[in-house]
Amino acid sequence: MALPEAFLQELLLRSDISEIASTYVNLKRHGRNLVGLCPFHNEKTPSFNIYTESNSFYCFGCGAGGNVINFIMRIENLDYIDAVKLLAQRAGMNMPEESYDDSMSRLRNRIFEANRAAARFYHSCLYSNEGQQGLDYLHKRALTDKTIRRFGLGFAPDSPFALTNHLKSLGFTDYELETANLAVKSKKSGKVIDRFFNRVMFPIIDLRANVIAFGGRIMTDQKPKYLNTSDTPVFKKSANLFSLNNAKNTANRQLILCEGYMDVIAVNQAGFQNAVATLGTALTKEQAVLMKRYADEVVICYDADEAGQKATARAIEILRSTGIEIKVLRVPNGKDPDEFIRSKGENGPVAFKNILENCGNDLEYQLQNLKLKFDVTTPQGKVGYLNEAVKILAKLENKMEQDVYISKLSGELSVEKSTIVTQVNKLSRQNYKARQKKEFTKLQTDLSGTKDTINKQHYQMPRATKAEESLLAYLINNPDSVDYINAKLPPEKFRTDFNRQLYVYFSDRIKSGLHPTSNMAADFTMEESGKITAIMTSCSSLAATRQALDEYINVILQESEKLSEEKISTATDDELMDFIKRIKQQKK
Repeated sequence: MALPEAFLQELLLRSDISEIASTYVNLKRHGRNLVGLCPFHNEKTPSFNIYTESNSFYCFGCGAGGNVINFIMRIENLDYIDAVKLLAQRAGMNMPEESYDDSMSRLRNRIFEANRAAARFYHSCLYSNEGQQGLDYLHKRALTDKTIRRFGLGFAPDSPFALTNHLKSLGFTDYELETANLAVKSKKSGKVIDRFFNRVMFPIIDLRANVIAFGGRIMTDQKPKYLNTSDTPVFKKSANLFSLNNAKNTANRQLILCEGYMDVIAVNQAGFQNAVATLGTALTKEQAVLMKRYADEVVICYDADEAGQKATARAIEILRSTGIEIKVLRVPNGKDPDEFIRSKGENGPVAFKNILENCGNDLEYQLQNLKLKFDVTTPQGKVGYLNEAVKILAKLENKMEQDVYISKLSGELSVEKSTIVTQVNKLSRQNYKARQKKEFTKLQTDLSGTKDTINKQHYQMPRATKAEESLLAYLINNPDSVDYINAKLPPEKFRTDFNRQLYVYFSDRIKSGLHPTSNMAADFTMEESGKITAIMTSCSSLAATRQALDEYINVILQESEKLSEEKISTATDDELMDFIKRIKQQKK
């Protein structure tokens, strides 16, 4: 059963999206609305809009949109019922009793419980006889028992049934264990077996202190060395970070981005609790956006090997697109952070703190790396270095920053500043034209509907689609017009299936005395909700007069008379003649 309409209406009334979104996004007033950088994708120019009158949001960059429930679902990675529960708790409202389907919510809770029980099991195994190998490994890596307990580290025994048997004894089912990815079905026996065994285990904890996944390091030379939980209803590896639950509580808004679990834990044990790591994947745009929520500066602290350098270059590109400040920490002597901190002599926590405080920004890092490729003592090497360096500087949007580094290059290489400026400006113009062309192409694509994944008939019928969307926006914003519109326009006159579905849906809700969009988050997917919000916002500026409405209806009726290619190929001569006659009459 759906949630009661009265409950939803009150919940939406008490849940001001501008107030709620402002806890995640820096918003600025723009007329009646609010704008900011989208929390769901990388961008430098704000395209995320809060519409205060409709209590909705829409991002013109990535297409995310909907009401406040949709927003919470996206930002907190929750299903519909859990998002409603969170908002209800915030608003001081009690959930209706037994009047809704919370099966997904209950499954998510069972996964959380199974993960928590698994973490306890793994931790207890670490301090048992069968976990001695794992404990020795962690101690050898200089981790103290205090640190091991703090991160809840554990050990998966070298047995395919150790965890599954334990969790089944606690009442968990095979389905729940498989859905949590704590267990998998054996191809040989068909039985459910542990996903992790003979591995040191690293629990991954979300911002609400839920254990959402695990990473495991094998104790042998088998591959893969590290194995991570696959995506589940409570975990998406591309959208989470290891130890962000610890790092978010630090006083300064700085994050140290490490390459792996052990680096994070070693840096943390050395006194730097603001360290995080990706989860078995390269840095993603989603993770960069997440870091932006909790930090103004990210220090990239990857391994010094070739793979680490490539990962650093990729991370710089992704983080730059968020507008966040970036620094790059070079660990001396080709060591990784964990190894450097554990080393004796001049290395250690104090030395790490020193290089952390004195590391340069990402631009200096890129220029230094580039310089190593050329012999700048020769004219040829100097020219080669400058040609590549200006490509980096031309990408900078901050002219002051650009000027500082142009001056620095000029002084280092004894080259006239004006010469470098000329080259940088030339490339900057080329980059600007390329961006303009890309934006224009995107605009054309959006208007043509070629990449409309929701209404796939948009591209084939652009005129009908535009009229249908304009009419839907009118209907939603003027629900009292439903009888007038329905009398003139039966659903079968719509040419696109998706818009026809929306027309019936909104008409039925309005006739039943319900708000058109109050249950949108439950009845449509995230992508469909975004599309509906786009229709509401993009068409809201069009004329909302009865005359305009009649024009939308007439266009839809005209378009409905057109024969598709399929119909033309099967139409009789009489049907074709009748169609041509109607077209001529419409043009008079």
